[in-house]
Amino acid sequence: MNTTTTTHPPVMAGEAGPAGIDAPESPGPHTEAELAALIALLLSDPDARAGAVAVGSSRDAASRAAADAFTDAWQARGGTVLAVVDWPEAAASWLRPATRLAAGPPDAWVVAAALPGFARLARRLRDSTAWDPSRTYAFASLQDSRLPALAGPDTVHGLRGATAAGGTWDVRHRWVTSYQASASVS
Repeated sequence: MNTTTTTHPPVMAGEAGPAGIDAPESPGPHTEAELAALIALLLSDPDARAGAVAVGSSRDAASRAAADAFTDAWQARGGTVLAVVDWPEAAASWLRPATRLAAGPPDAWVVAAALPGFARLARRLRDSTAWDPSRTYAFASLQDSRLPALAGPDTVHGLRGATAAGGTWDVRHRWVTSYQASASVS
């Protein structure tokens, strides 16, 4: 198995990067490789294998399409979707979407979202619910080295996801590390 990793340096507080937290960044469309890697990540987690997930997404078209694709694929394999929750990129309060997403609680959470809104929602999830980032799986749209700084100290520690190319990534404290998909050896 040939695995290559890339670790992105942390972004310091107040150093949101060129786009900043308030930039209207819209995620690109998800890929089939990304969806397959995301489902494989969930199936490799003994706690998530039970199949009850909550799905959350931003309200942009790409995030909604990714959430819908995941929901369809998860249910087609016999999994249960307890809730599908969406949120705007800017909100007066993040409490309503946070409590709806964390209700249940599910075996795992799946997120397809734009960075700024999810960073804000993650803070509310962490402060006000039983949400656990280590039981949360995300599409490539959140594979961004700015996420840990934007969400706050250790708010998203343990979050995992799939890359557009079918690899994976995870957040460990202030670092986002990417792992390329291993090539099959014949």
